[in-house]
Formats: sequence, structure tokens, C-alpha cells
Amino acid sequence: MLVTKILFILLIIICSLFYILYIPDFALVLLAVFLTLPIIMLVTAVILKHSVKAELSVKDAVVPKNHPFPVQLCITNKSLIPVGKAEAHIEYYNVFSNQITSFYLNMPVQARNSQRVTFQLNSKFCGIIKIRAVNIKIYDPMRLFKFRTGKNICTETAVMPEIHEINGFVTTVDRVNDESSVFSENNPGDDPSEIFDLREYNPGDKLNRIHWKLSSKKDEFIVKDYSLPVDIPSIIFLDLKCYEDSEYTLPVFDTLIETFLSISQLMIDNERIHNVVFYSGRQKEFVEKSISSADDLATAVREIIISFNDNLFCLKPDSYLTDNSVISLSSFIFITSVPDSAVFELINECVDAEIKNALVVTGSPEKAVSSKYESSEINVIPVATGRISSSIKDIEL
Repeated sequence: MLVTKILFILLIIICSLFYILYIPDFALVLLAVFLTLPIIMLVTAVILKHSVKAELSVKDAVVPKNHPFPVQLCITNKSLIPVGKAEAHIEYYNVFSNQITSFYLNMPVQARNSQRVTFQLNSKFCGIIKIRAVNIKIYDPMRLFKFRTGKNICTETAVMPEIHEINGFVTTVDRVNDESSVFSENNPGDDPSEIFDLREYNPGDKLNRIHWKLSSKKDEFIVKDYSLPVDIPSIIFLDLKCYEDSEYTLPVFDTLIETFLSISQLMIDNERIHNVVFYSGRQKEFVEKSISSADDLATAVREIIISFNDNLFCLKPDSYLTDNSVISLSSFIFITSVPDSAVFELINECVDAEIKNALVVTGSPEKAVSSKYESSEINVIPVATGRISSSIKDIEL
């Protein structure tokens, strides 16, 4: 643009000299044309500024991690004047990081037409990716003048985490929800309120499980297998408070979410219905969701991801634990990024559970050492970022 202006000024100077030294009438007309053109281009640029509209859009509201996803910028020119050049300044960032990446897109836009440009983005970490056009510079057809339009046009998408395979043990406990009627579809149990299966008698079967009426018709002993309750009260508490702003913020948050996702999937695979508790920035309170299937888990993860605002405000677990002190559970899994002894003490006081685990996500493998906090009730397990499977193998839930 600067080169164009310099060339145009040189042309005006040449026309002025031509007017002085040579044919006055022709040179005067030529000079008038070159003097009028900048005014016309200025008026044209002003018209274009108010006639051009821009829009950013993402096709999918939810995308997988480490997979490119398309973003489209559409610039519409409603005037009869073509845009010599449209320059869009694009920025994108994850709400859990202050690292902003930016680039520029250049394109012409014809009169009464729309120009669409699609570009691909990718994210190594889960979270909310916000994309915005900081501004769009509109140039006149001769590129002498420019105006900014379309400031802070935004869109966003949620990048979903990945599940890590872990080898853990989901133990059978005596605490069940007496008001529930949810039983295992694959394994028998000891709940006489529902029959799981009928089968032939095997040596060692209890006599009180023989179905006498059916046995008399079959002329052989038929035994009742009772059902196994799976609605066992268990809670995964996800502490998403960002305690520090550093290069590890994104990896730590990503590991927090994927640790929860992996443990929850392990419990689903073992038919263990459970709840997840997390702080929702949108609802401004702790939210509890029941998870009994893969669909429930996907819905809960999506809600966790989109529940955050840019300010990343999150209440500490203390407020939830103190308000819900009467908790009787089979297992309580606390996932956090800071081994807070005061919170661990509060869990000991407020949570009545047969199994208590505290998974502490650390920024690097070097920091993944056992916590100094010692408790006979809580099993503290360090989880290194990017090493979920190896960190929590053989966990008991």
C-alpha cells in the first residue's frame, strides 16, 4: 500500500511538470484526473467499510483432540464496488492458556458477492478453542486507502479429550442404593430381590437357592442366580481450579480431564454406576451428574469442557465438602492438581467411603513423586501429564 501511494504521488508530480513544460490543456486534464482519483478512492473505501460484513464459523461444535477441524471466514460485499483487498487478522487460543496464535488471511471480494476462505486448526489439548477476527482491513480498488471493519468477530469449538486404557480393580462392596432397581446384565450377585438366571444345580450351591416348583416339573434341581446391584454410590470429584499460570497449565488441565474420563470409563466397563462432581462456571455452582453409560459420560465430559468462562474462576472443593458432609459411599475419587493437606483432612472428616483415592496431577514426570501427606484413609497417587495409564495402573476403585 505504501508503494502504491509513493507511485501515485510521483505520477502527480510528473503530471504537474508536464503541465508546466508541455501542452497545458492536455496536461491540466491529466493532472485533474490524478488529483481527483484519490478523493474518489477515499469515498469508495468509506462506502466499502459500511457495506462489507464478515462472519466466522466452525462446522462442528465439538471436535476430537489432535484432529484438524475446519474454520470458515465469510466476507460479504453488498456494494457495487469491488474490494481491492481484504486482510483479516485471525487469532485463536485455548481458554486455559494465555498463549495466543495469530496469522493473516488476504483475499479480494467482488462486488455484490461473498468470498469464503476455509482454514484448518488443530489442538493438542482439550478445552475451549476460541477463534476471532481481531479486525478486517478493507482496501479500495486501487489500494490507496484502508479502513478497519468487522472487529472481534468470534466463534468457538470444544475440543474433547481422549480415553486412556488403565488396569484397575473395581471392587465389590456391601454399600448399595436400596431404592435402586439397576442390576448387572452380565454378572450374578447376591441380591434376592431379582433373579439373574436359572441354571442346573452344581455341587456346592446353597439349598435355599433351589427353585423347588420348577425343579419338580423338570425332574432335576434348578438353581436361582440372584442379581448383582450396580447402582453402588460412588463419586468422582473433579477439582478443576487452576492454581498456577505456567507452561504446564494446559497439559495439567488436559490430564485432569482425561484422568477422570479414563477412570469413569473403567467403572462403566465394570457396570459401576457413579456420579461426577465439578464446578460449573456457567451455573456458578458445583454440579453433580450421574453416569451409567458411555452416552452419559460423553454428555458429562462435554458439559465439563463448555462450563468454563475466560476468567477460569472455580470454587475450591471445601465449599462442596462442607455442605455435603453426610456422604456414605463405596468409593470417593478426588482428582486435583495440588496435594492440599487441608482438603485431604476435610475429605477424611466429611466423606464416609470404603475406598478413598486422591489423584494428584503434576506438571512433569520429575514432579510425579509421592505426596508427603500421609493418611491411613486416603491413597494419594501422583499422575504425570501424558502418562495416565502408567501412573494409575492397578488402582482400586
